[in-house]
Amino acid sequence: MKIKPYSLSPNSKKVSNLIVRSLTGIVFVAAIIGSALVSQYAFAVLFFVVNILALHEFYSLVGKGLGLKPQKIVGYISGCILYTSVSLVALSLINMSFLALNLFVPLLIVVSELFRKNNNSITNIAYTLFGALYVSVPLSILNVFFNPELQPGISQPDILIGFFFILWTYDTFAYLSGMLLGRHKLFERISPKKTWEGAIGGMAFGLVTAWLISNFFIEFSTIEWLVIAGLIICFGTFGDLAESMFKRNINVKDSGNLLPGHGGLLDRFDAVFLAAPAVFIFIVLIKNY
Repeated sequence: MKIKPYSLSPNSKKVSNLIVRSLTGIVFVAAIIGSALVSQYAFAVLFFVVNILALHEFYSLVGKGLGLKPQKIVGYISGCILYTSVSLVALSLINMSFLALNLFVPLLIVVSELFRKNNNSITNIAYTLFGALYVSVPLSILNVFFNPELQPGISQPDILIGFFFILWTYDTFAYLSGMLLGRHKLFERISPKKTWEGAIGGMAFGLVTAWLISNFFIEFSTIEWLVIAGLIICFGTFGDLAESMFKRNINVKDSGNLLPGHGGLLDRFDAVFLAAPAVFIFIVLIKNY
């Protein structure tokens, strides 16, 4: 008599995936919040590493999925210039005038392509530059959340922690609501698994989280925190869909396998890439007007 190999039922697989996803999420959250609470320097260093790894994922996907040859090394250097310059300004270690160095990034990428023998020069330049802008700029902006007014000697993690709490709450409850209640597709052409029920459930919990945060993090009023939550939910969703669109175009499920249950860093930070700039614009406006 043959013994059939044991296999998990679909429901057991869902539970197992949820456990793995949750454990990875706990470590992920602990690393980000822990570094933010330790110091802005610790956070900046952690995300410098995240920046490089995310750039590596992006350029690897472009290379394998589209058969192109983006300038990986130049892309890493460009991304590091963008991230480091903004981070050092946020840390009050250099003057804002040093941000002009970022103008060298497109020049560096274009000039470097001159020395490569490739027929897809314009496409390679475009993807190399896009990778640096798409990944490094939003990640660098997170450092400014510690001190949006760039006052020397000021470093408060409340805004950054509030940003991530709202984002994670929305993401978590959108996932759970969609898994339990999802019926109507949100954007089936790009992401078949996302549903309106998931988005609405995530939005409700995200707004409640913003209201709770407003009672402890008094940098902003309750209304301002709710607006920030709205921006995070809206542009975070667009960021998630944009990442899905990229992966669908190159026919891959996950950007990588660095984070069990979550995929790669691009998968985990897809919402941040669009939400961080949107929230930053709002914060700058309300701080100055």
